[in-house]
Amino acid sequence: MEPPEGAKIELEEAEEIILRWDSTASEEARDKMIFQGDRLEVDRYLLAVDQIQRSISSVSISDDQSKVNSAIQIAMARLEDEFRTILLIHTSPIETDSLSDPSSSTHSSSAASSGGADFEDDGDDDNNDDELLRRRDSSNSVSYRSTSSIREIDLIPSDAVIDLRSIADRMISAGYLRECIQVYGSVRKSAVDSSFRRLGIEKLSIGDIQRLEWEQLEAKIRRWIRAAKVCIRIVFASEKKLCEQIFEGIGTAIDDACFMETVKGPAIQLFNFAEAISISRRSPEKLFKILDLHDALMDLIPDIDVVFESKSSESIRIQAAEILSRLAEAARGILSEFENAVLREPSRVAVPGGTIHPLTRYVMNYISLISDYKQTLNELIVSKPSTGSRYSGDPTTPDMEFAELEGKTPLALHLIWIIVILQFNLDGKSKHYKDASLVHLFMMNNVHYIVQKVKGSPELREMIGDDYLKKLTGKFRLSATNYQRATWVRVLYCLRDEGLHVSGSFSSGVSKSALRERFKTFNAMFEEVHRTQATWLVPDSQLREELRISISEKLIPAYRSFLGRFRNHIESGKHPENYIKYSVEDLENAVLDFFEGYPVSQHLRRRSQ
Repeated sequence: MEPPEGAKIELEEAEEIILRWDSTASEEARDKMIFQGDRLEVDRYLLAVDQIQRSISSVSISDDQSKVNSAIQIAMARLEDEFRTILLIHTSPIETDSLSDPSSSTHSSSAASSGGADFEDDGDDDNNDDELLRRRDSSNSVSYRSTSSIREIDLIPSDAVIDLRSIADRMISAGYLRECIQVYGSVRKSAVDSSFRRLGIEKLSIGDIQRLEWEQLEAKIRRWIRAAKVCIRIVFASEKKLCEQIFEGIGTAIDDACFMETVKGPAIQLFNFAEAISISRRSPEKLFKILDLHDALMDLIPDIDVVFESKSSESIRIQAAEILSRLAEAARGILSEFENAVLREPSRVAVPGGTIHPLTRYVMNYISLISDYKQTLNELIVSKPSTGSRYSGDPTTPDMEFAELEGKTPLALHLIWIIVILQFNLDGKSKHYKDASLVHLFMMNNVHYIVQKVKGSPELREMIGDDYLKKLTGKFRLSATNYQRATWVRVLYCLRDEGLHVSGSFSSGVSKSALRERFKTFNAMFEEVHRTQATWLVPDSQLREELRISISEKLIPAYRSFLGRFRNHIESGKHPENYIKYSVEDLENAVLDFFEGYPVSQHLRRRSQ
């Protein structure tokens, strides 16, 4: 604290006090610190320094001038040591459980859920209680100042702050501003570095970051998002407050200079990570972490503007804004590249059994995740997709007319466009099946999956819209109808009456040879369909059951009627079992084997005799 107002000492006594504490001349002075001892001695020393400073302009004899200058140099060296020691004594690491984000994250439910966390862990969102941020210092009670989402901790006890301010005032008055700033910056930067280590922020160059595997980066991005919030809102904000407490009002913008001396290096280190991600090679799997980074930084920009509000810290504000802009551009670029990748996905091997193609699963899961980020992406995606037109004549790009989708946001149009190009690609892949029935089953499975994924995501369904969803539903139902026509029309054709009657009259007799041939043809056809389509797969149980019911509704009545009309003609002849091989129940059971995706026995179970 400052000496009592009005207290003075003579110049000679002042010089004596200064010299007594000259650490270069006295072992006792080297071993003791003035500000750790008797407060009366602190007051006497500060009075001595004040007297020496006042004397500089009043002494005229050269010897006296030299003595005063020497005393000032000794005093400043001593005060520099005292300044450093006070800072070091009261600079202890902030406890990890105190380094908790004071505000809720973009995707958190409330501020209360984003409390302390183990920042060495790569887990998901923080879940511990949000407790008062505190500094574990036995000489200082809990103290903080909250401004919106910023929470400032008192890093040094108030009595030590007063001592530091009284030293800084005298050093700066004597022209030792640079030394004061350097001492302050070196000690406090070390404290910030310690907090960085506890938050898991590594010293990595942009090149180091870009050489990491994406799986490693994903974990580091999660950690960085948590750590950045704490760094801006607590660590840097508290350092700024400390600079203001010690230096504000002593000189022009000295508090800003000390603040930047302390945090500029760490701030650049912090933002270099996000910058490296923003300029890294683009690929679809990076989109969602880039959006997480964008959201976190967007959330922090108002706090960055407050903490780094001065002219001297303008470069930090500019860097943060530029990174935010690059992250936005990266997200737009990745979406565009994803669309092109879906359109051009080159796999030519048909998936076994006409099941859902891996591309369909990947794309639909991807756009479901996109819909979770619709709030951000609606702001970032402002232009319509570059699509084909029915008038373009380009066979490598599907058609999409925006007139049918009036009122949709640009993001919704991009999602619909992705579904359009996915279907276009799948249609091309379906041509690799030799069996026309399997072509239709494949398209039915995949479009049905698309419909189910849209229905399963309220956000995606809202953007796609029910009109387009009905259009998709119509497509997979048409594919199901086309499958049934391709498979069962020729099978059911065997069960017609035409060609079985002699002389072409229904009242005339039945040609047993033609009837036997008809039963043999039906048996062979059904057995082939059964053998083949049991290995085909409809993975959705409800769709599989609906398809079997639809088949049975056509097949079973037709077979029952045919059998009822002509059974006697076969059974009255030789070896009827060679022609009427299956009962109605046999066929009903056989239909249950369809679309399970694995082979069945070579022969159907024969009917009971």
